[in-house]
Amino acid sequence: MIGGIFSIHYYVSSTEYNYTSQPNAPHCTGSLDFRELRFARTMVFAIKEINNSSELLPGVTLGYQIHDSCASVPVAVKVAFQLANGIEPVFFPNQSCSKSATVHAVVGESGSTPSIAMSRILGPFAIPQVSHYATCACLSDKLQYPTFSRTIPSDYFQAAALARLVKHFGWTWIGAVRSDSDYGNNGMAAFLQAAQAEGICVEYSEAFYRTNPRAKVRRVVEVIRRSTARVIVAFVASGDMLVLLSELEGMALAPLQWIGSESWVTDREMLRFHLFAGAIGFGIPRSVIPGLRDFLLDLEPAQVSHSALLTEFWESAFDCSLGGSQTTAGQKPCDGKQNLRDLHNPYTDTSQLRVSNMVYKAVYAIAHAMQSIICTDRPNSPRHCKTSVPVEPRQVMEHLRKVNFTRNGYKVSFDANGDPVATYELVNWQVKDGHMEFVTVGHYDASAPDGQVFTMKKNITWASGQPQVPVSVCSESCPPGTRKAVQRGRPVCCYDCVPCSEGEISNATDSLDCITCSADYWSNAEKDECVPKPVEFLSFHEVLGIILTSCSLTGACMTIMVAAVFYRHRDTPIVKANNSELSFLLLFSLKLCFLCSLTFIGRPSEWSCMLRHTAFGITFVLCISCVLGKTLVVLMAFRATLPGSNVMKWFGPSQQRLSVVLFTLVQTVICTLWLILSPPFPLRNMKHYKERIILECDLGSESAFWAVLGYIGLLSILCFVLAFLARKLPDNFNEAKFITFSMLIFCAVWITFIPAYVSTPGKFTVAVEIFAILASSFGLIMCIFAPKCFIILFRPEQNTKKHMMGKMPSKSL
Repeated sequence: MIGGIFSIHYYVSSTEYNYTSQPNAPHCTGSLDFRELRFARTMVFAIKEINNSSELLPGVTLGYQIHDSCASVPVAVKVAFQLANGIEPVFFPNQSCSKSATVHAVVGESGSTPSIAMSRILGPFAIPQVSHYATCACLSDKLQYPTFSRTIPSDYFQAAALARLVKHFGWTWIGAVRSDSDYGNNGMAAFLQAAQAEGICVEYSEAFYRTNPRAKVRRVVEVIRRSTARVIVAFVASGDMLVLLSELEGMALAPLQWIGSESWVTDREMLRFHLFAGAIGFGIPRSVIPGLRDFLLDLEPAQVSHSALLTEFWESAFDCSLGGSQTTAGQKPCDGKQNLRDLHNPYTDTSQLRVSNMVYKAVYAIAHAMQSIICTDRPNSPRHCKTSVPVEPRQVMEHLRKVNFTRNGYKVSFDANGDPVATYELVNWQVKDGHMEFVTVGHYDASAPDGQVFTMKKNITWASGQPQVPVSVCSESCPPGTRKAVQRGRPVCCYDCVPCSEGEISNATDSLDCITCSADYWSNAEKDECVPKPVEFLSFHEVLGIILTSCSLTGACMTIMVAAVFYRHRDTPIVKANNSELSFLLLFSLKLCFLCSLTFIGRPSEWSCMLRHTAFGITFVLCISCVLGKTLVVLMAFRATLPGSNVMKWFGPSQQRLSVVLFTLVQTVICTLWLILSPPFPLRNMKHYKERIILECDLGSESAFWAVLGYIGLLSILCFVLAFLARKLPDNFNEAKFITFSMLIFCAVWITFIPAYVSTPGKFTVAVEIFAILASSFGLIMCIFAPKCFIILFRPEQNTKKHMMGKMPSKSL
């Protein structure tokens, strides 16, 4: 005997307890669920098919008891007790309770919550229960439900499949509704966990039950209407979904993309709601059961009248009464011409047998378990079954987990938790020729290798007939060059797009963090790519470099021109009077000063870095040494005119040359030690500017650099003081006053140079140094040599010995 429990009705009569009389037993009310009736009739068909088979349980007849649970826990518990103990209304205390159960196995229930209640009753009696439609993942716990098995996959797999489906289409902001039952609550909990792992956010998660007050269902509808999510995942039982859709129908809603669980997404009762056009969801694979349609439709009024349930179905389907003259209000008597083949309802629709096949496989699984108990296979002989062997439910339960067979091309087996392999069809609700149809557009197979678990084979029609995938996100995707910043107090899917900082990039959409570019690279303007940092140095090709180069070459040419004028007029008094030898040496050193500024321009190299500072230091000391020598000559010459003075013999040409050599030698020693101990070297400076690289010459030893400048400054100050003292010596052409002006300019330039050099960044540091060199060099040549050249070229009458001796009045310049 096999028991069957189905939710053929969805409501149970309410009973008033007055505690004065025995309450009536609860009974089912409400409209008949034709689909559930088809499930029950499929069980009958499978049992009759097995009884007529010579291969399966030969000589053994299976019986059945089918009950309606009304999808109610109290009724399901009552039926479970009846299947376990019998239906005797009276209990006799002197009888033993150790007798066997009235059934060897149970098929059902359709809902998870009634199945849980039944399993807790049937479990202690070791009666195996095989459900065709209870998908709650909690039922896989064999510690709590040791005798429970099912032919439909667990919601654990469906939840993972739904989360992967949502992620596949890029929906990160969804709404969720569920049945307030074990099926809905456990299924939605598994989905939310899988969705969180996929980075999907849920705007709301609402629960309701079909028996809830209408106000609560309306509140759920209002949440859906006000939400911004355009995709809704509904883990709802089909009976509950009908209640929700009845409230949603007729409301002005924005197009919503419904994602359904297998409970309702393949229920043809829902097809009348055009609100669901474009809905998608995972359903049990469609199947074919040969002979089932004929069995379902081969019902005659005489056969129907023997069953109260079939009578109710017949009268409801044809809107007539089988009671003859005793008709109910508004019903005419059935005239016997009614034919089920003329009807189109969920009972007669066998085009997409999905859950019906689960019932079919459940019955066959129980039959195979029984056969493994009482039948033995012998080689070269027909199967032999011992019909006299008593079969206990516990034995059926033990052998049920081991079954492994194929029926009508569908494999049946169970794992250690009593679950089958999870396979689903992706079903899309499409309107064709004005009618809604279920169209299979993809498959999901949890046992397939990675990358092949989810496959698509057809295009999907979306909500409102849109050809493109709907968009449902809390925030638009962040483009490359930005990163996601979560909004305070909101889910992680709600974020702001914050531009990457300087030196950081994001080269992908929806980047969580920006990537810092390596040391030699910097972010471009769009912040989506690291590009090489521009290298900066004072180049010959830029405007500033061209100007400074021109000034340097101009100064060098000017020096050569002055030297040419002096050489041509070397025998004139003004050239002789100003120590022509030191003048030519000074012009030579000035030329070197002008040219050494060119070493500061261009890409720094190891040799240019060592040359630029040492050449500058030595040439400038040579220059100042010549000026200092000329100043001393002026002072000594005045002393030599005093009576009894013999000072000029101590500062003749040899001494002048020696002084220049000695002064220059000191600077040469300093520069040599600098180059030996810690020479300047080229450096890629990336500290001052983050966005570019400055090529510069590191001083190596800053002490040596400031020693070079300090020595030049010391000689300059000494020269300035001596020239200042000699500025008013009696002479028509006193060179000391010009040297004073030149040293004043020289010192002013270099005193100004120090803070400018320290504070100026990058290539402008080099420009400041070149400017100081050129300015001081031009100051020297203009103050010392310009007046002489003017007299030589334009006032030759003053270029006489008498005039130089002060014996002729001078004219103002």
